[in-house]
Amino acid sequence: MSLIGKKPITIPENVTLTLAGKVVTVTGPGGELKHIIPAAVSPTLENKTLKLSRLDDTPKSRALHGLTRALINNMVTGVTAGFKKNLELVGTGFRVVKQGDKLVFSLGLSHPVEIQSPEGIKFEVEGNNKITVLGIDKQQVGLIAAEIRSFRPPEVYKGKGIRYANEVVRRKAGKAAKVGAAGGE
Repeated sequence: MSLIGKKPITIPENVTLTLAGKVVTVTGPGGELKHIIPAAVSPTLENKTLKLSRLDDTPKSRALHGLTRALINNMVTGVTAGFKKNLELVGTGFRVVKQGDKLVFSLGLSHPVEIQSPEGIKFEVEGNNKITVLGIDKQQVGLIAAEIRSFRPPEVYKGKGIRYANEVVRRKAGKAAKVGAAGGE
């Protein structure tokens, strides 16, 4: 039995979870999220607790069992508390400005880089080098944060670029680290 899949999901008081066939709808103070449950997983809702069970023991249905439970649990967490990813810009001249619901980056390129806030995602900018991506959908928050990071990922020699707030960038030694390589000694 899946260790994650067999754990029941307790639904808080301010959240409503409805089952309509194989569609789960979670509504809370943050908004509403929907998910289609795979055919290999069967949900049961009884007094503010959702339990998931699988119909057979194939490797695919075992994987879907735990995955479905994790996704529904993230939906419940998202509509109550929400999710956020913190990013920071490291490098001379790298900055970000919030203009309405879009971010404009100055990253040392020949043009400014812009990203529009999709529906359900909010941006917060602190100073001119810290960004917070907020939303109720964990997958979408992570996707937008990864897209922002891809504009200028941290490089390994000086560490410049856009990185997650808790990310550790492994630095390489540059040309100065080579001693005696050129010159034949």
